Amino acid sequence: MTATTTPRPTTAGDHAALASRLEAELRGEVQFDDYSRHLFSRDASMYAIMPVGVVFPMDADDVAATVRIAAEFGVVVTPRGAGTSLAGQTINTGIVLDFSRHMSQILALDPEARTARVQPGVVQDDLNQAAAPFGLKFGPDTSTSNRATIGGMMGNNSAGSGSLRLGMTIDHVEAMDVVLSDGSRASFAPVDEAERERRAGADTLEGRIYQGLPRIVAGHAEGIAGGFPPFWRRAGGYRLDRMTDGSDFDLAKFVVGSEGTLVITTEATVRLVPTARHTVYAVGHFETPQHAIEATRDALSCGPDQVEMMDKTILDLSRRKIEFADLGASLVGDPGALLFVSFMGDDLGALQPKLEEVTRLWQEHGHGYHTLQLVTKEQQAALLKVRKSSLGLLMAASEGTNRPLAFVEDTAVDPEHLAAYTARFAEILDRYEMKAGFYGHASVGCLHIRPFVDLSRPDEIERMRAVAEQIKDLVREYGGVNSSEHGDGLARSEFNRELFGDDLYEAMREVKALFDPDNRMNPGKIVDAPSMTENLRDAALPPAGPLQTRLQFDVVGGMRGAADRCMNIGQCRKSTSGVMCPSYIATRQEEHATRGRANALVKALSDPDPKKALGDERLHEILDLCLMCKACKSECPLGVDMAKLKSESLSHYHDEHGVPVRSRVFGSIRSLNRLGSLFAPVANASVRIPLVRTGMERFLGITAQRKLPHFEFRNLRRWYAAQQRAVGAGAPAPMGTVNFLADSFTTYTEPHIGQAAIGLLQRSGWEVSLTSAGCCGRSALSKGLIDQAAASAAQLARGLAEDTPAGSPIVGCEPSCLFTLRDEHASMLPGNPHVADVSGRVRQVEELLTEAVDEGRLQLSEDSWLAGRRILYHGHCHQKAEVGTAATVAMLRRIPGVEVVEVDAGCCGMAGSFGYEKEHYALSMQVGRDRLFPAIEAEDGQTVICASGTSCREQIFHGTERSAWHPVELLQEALVAGSRSDADHGHA
Repeated sequence: MTATTTPRPTTAGDHAALASRLEAELRGEVQFDDYSRHLFSRDASMYAIMPVGVVFPMDADDVAATVRIAAEFGVVVTPRGAGTSLAGQTINTGIVLDFSRHMSQILALDPEARTARVQPGVVQDDLNQAAAPFGLKFGPDTSTSNRATIGGMMGNNSAGSGSLRLGMTIDHVEAMDVVLSDGSRASFAPVDEAERERRAGADTLEGRIYQGLPRIVAGHAEGIAGGFPPFWRRAGGYRLDRMTDGSDFDLAKFVVGSEGTLVITTEATVRLVPTARHTVYAVGHFETPQHAIEATRDALSCGPDQVEMMDKTILDLSRRKIEFADLGASLVGDPGALLFVSFMGDDLGALQPKLEEVTRLWQEHGHGYHTLQLVTKEQQAALLKVRKSSLGLLMAASEGTNRPLAFVEDTAVDPEHLAAYTARFAEILDRYEMKAGFYGHASVGCLHIRPFVDLSRPDEIERMRAVAEQIKDLVREYGGVNSSEHGDGLARSEFNRELFGDDLYEAMREVKALFDPDNRMNPGKIVDAPSMTENLRDAALPPAGPLQTRLQFDVVGGMRGAADRCMNIGQCRKSTSGVMCPSYIATRQEEHATRGRANALVKALSDPDPKKALGDERLHEILDLCLMCKACKSECPLGVDMAKLKSESLSHYHDEHGVPVRSRVFGSIRSLNRLGSLFAPVANASVRIPLVRTGMERFLGITAQRKLPHFEFRNLRRWYAAQQRAVGAGAPAPMGTVNFLADSFTTYTEPHIGQAAIGLLQRSGWEVSLTSAGCCGRSALSKGLIDQAAASAAQLARGLAEDTPAGSPIVGCEPSCLFTLRDEHASMLPGNPHVADVSGRVRQVEELLTEAVDEGRLQLSEDSWLAGRRILYHGHCHQKAEVGTAATVAMLRRIPGVEVVEVDAGCCGMAGSFGYEKEHYALSMQVGRDRLFPAIEAEDGQTVICASGTSCREQIFHGTERSAWHPVELLQEALVAGSRSDADHGHA
């Protein structure tokens, strides 16, 4: 018996009828528009298949109804978690069920029983965070734990770095509620033979499963006994071996790893494990990956919990990213590979000798040239961050459509054979002239080796297939497995008959037919699969249509190439650390993550008329909630710069639809602020009149719920002119000239910050020249007014280049304006010599002030009112994306007697004009409430709040009623002893 395929509907009318039926019966959302379909046609694999539509179920009833209705229409159903599948498990032709939006609740957590009851959309890190107060966690430790869902982990039997001790997901699943292929519901858990027979008597699909599965096992006993590879760490095929081990009849474990082809899980009870109080690492430095692999045997002899390997390719790529800037201080020399050996336990004293033993063995046997022993979390942080990010870092080496692909990345052999196996693997790659990155779990014989392949070239596809065939044969030769944790999907299922043998493979086909007789549950995976070279994502893309962009995109493929750098690994779906992606964190919707927007842009830019496609209202809706925080530029491993892409897209949207009045107003913020300053008393009074604010909200869409900035008549330019007149000409400053950027905000609404910075620089020995050659163009750029922004940029760059001493530094207090000179100016004005000159001279004012303190040119008081205080610092998103916050934190830590804590609270949510816009106000506040507001509200009244950005300070006060200082203000306060010098400044 085998499953039969029912054709899917092929007409728009069928799709519309299906969508209408689903909308009528489901509580969750139903999206069948072209953009939603395109977004869910991809996962983190090399494949793309267009679905009919997407359903976001609210509960198990929605899931059951979807399966039932889909069957009536002859449509297949595919479950999806985070869409981080590397083998194509979560894409198919029918309905995609996205569990991550609504079905993401931890329903129960029992610390005594060490179990949790979860919905499939629960993210692994969220479960671990909930279990942490009880000293527990979910066992498998995947590198994608900050976005991978428990349902997805069960779907492909994930493992991760801790599997040597903790096994795989299958070892941690105790029970589950499922929807079967006919839309009926069942509960799976271990049952004895009497209970199995009782259930087998029911005239239902569930009953037939309990009746038929033992028959399949008995009928293929020989194939089951001899067909599975002898190596234990397996994620491929159906786990028929689990039905012959003498334990209770357990369908919950049996369906783990079935990739949604048998059932759809709606709830699961999973086992939790104790967390160790201490983890220590021996990090071996080796000349080559092969040398590191050869040292694995010694490491394993010491009884470690993990042994992880990472090659030079990953290490070199990490050095390009700001977030890994601390790595260099941790490494010794320039290793060709690192081997991480970890030991976990509650007694730190018992762990130290194990580190010594590993070090001794490696020294005795000539393995490596140095071993770091990392005991504290502070020592471990930089290296572990890189190790966790290996996949993304390797993907960052992509050039156009030449990418490191997952098609032989999940093989594993007994670690005893790993060195020989890897050497043979490398020989095959060399034969086909393929370069690859090596990293992964050496302790369990699994290295994630990803060769670079260009799927837009037919000859490259042929080479890829040839390599896959030869690696499959090599795996069999060493008694290994073709998939050890990433599953079969579209990448490996084709080879399952050869790997498992005819008898076992036929048993698996019978299992599929038993559970899914009409072949509607994610067909084409595990059994009866298409060729691994079908449905390839890059091969399916049409040539990009002609498009003249206003910004320069320095990547292969121009603007589309910049968007298509996204390989869907889903780092933008994380929610507990970093900044990216604030709109996704607030909405939990795929289209509001960087990945979703990038895929939407790829669709538009693949249109024969991409300019017209960029004017599409649905695309505009998808891009609209992007806060342009630029976090994706640094935190996305592939550097997808969605802020830049949105600016360009908006400019073409305006070409099609015209520029809204509000966009023109906000895009000309310097002119607006200058007028506001000129007429400050009237301007400030008028915006406090309720009728005026109501009118602004109604006609301009500027929310009345938020205070507008306060204009200062004695702005920075007036103050500076008066200061220069008072001081007059003096002796040359010993440090030379520094140019202070008179940005639109520091100049007209917060001149006291500029005054503080200029005063500090002057005391540090600098002659300060106030540079007010115009707007940087940031506000216009954020509204898609690129021509206007470019004109402003050209004027400012020319003024800075021609009117300031050659080579003199340029500093400022507003990060978004200052760093526009370094980043966007080059995109708007490629090849402009003024831009190149200015960009190279931009420095943070904090750098100069820290140098002044360290060199004794700026004396700080030991007895300022700040002494003994805690400073909670929030960095600006653009600052984090461009250079990081290290310089600011370092300056604050020069203040005597303070404790400086940088809050990892993501984006504040204000994003310049975004938070003032009526339709965006609620989301803006939701972003702030996610992490930033709670972090501030948790501090007592003595804590000093500090933030670099004007938008951040505005949002903090609006959301928490706590005033935030600019960092330079606090340094100014530290100059004198006693109470603060600006009691009327308004700070809390």
